[in-house]
Amino acid sequence: MQIFDSHTHLNDTPYAGHEAEFVQQAADLDVKKMAIVGSDTNLNAGAMRLAAEFPNLYAIVGWHPESSKDYTPAAEKLLIEQLADPKTVALGEIGLDYHWDTSPREIQRRVFKRQLEIARDLHIPVSIHSRDAFEDSYDILKAAHLEDFGGIMHSFTGDAEWAKKFLDLGMYVSYSGIVSFKNAPEEHESVQVIPENRLLVETDAPYLTPTPHRGEQNQPGFTHFVVDAVAKYREDTPEHIAAVTWQNAHRIFNIGE
Repeated sequence: MQIFDSHTHLNDTPYAGHEAEFVQQAADLDVKKMAIVGSDTNLNAGAMRLAAEFPNLYAIVGWHPESSKDYTPAAEKLLIEQLADPKTVALGEIGLDYHWDTSPREIQRRVFKRQLEIARDLHIPVSIHSRDAFEDSYDILKAAHLEDFGGIMHSFTGDAEWAKKFLDLGMYVSYSGIVSFKNAPEEHESVQVIPENRLLVETDAPYLTPTPHRGEQNQPGFTHFVVDAVAKYREDTPEHIAAVTWQNAHRIFNIGE
């Protein structure tokens, strides 16, 4: 079995100095490839460094909505340079976060739209963060004609109705450890309606540790248990879910297997 963790933060503080150990632990749990996701200057640089160091790791770089207040012309110039690297596979994570409101919402929307323009110009897919902001996220993505360059709803938490709306935009839908939680009825419902060719899995580590490891530090290898949960709620086998999500990750990221 081969699993692709489509969204993880091995570039974050909990893993500093021990990245190689977590890469090996992931491989031991069948997680053979992963996309390392940035969100600001430091985490973008960390994603690039790890992608350069490990052949089975790839970078996603962009400006998270919580950090959008710090997005500057200089930051954009560096971002465009990073997106040109052959191991950078998407722009992200970008979007809207109305839960924390760390950055003013009007700035979040402006920076989100600008990064979508960059993705369109470079024809590179986007990884979308949307928290308490599905309506505005959907409207902005629709206006950007995302179907022309591709995108992922990362760590999707919506119901089947919202899943279908984002699918209609041509998006992929990715599930994190939340889908393994007993008290996640919307995720259990929506994961059943995702077509095989649009389904992805992720850890979003160090966050959202899946069952049966809740309460522990999350790590990329735990994508294995996300696959188990997705298989359970789709009444499928883990082997099949691993295979289709592996193929889908390579397709959306435009990389060879």
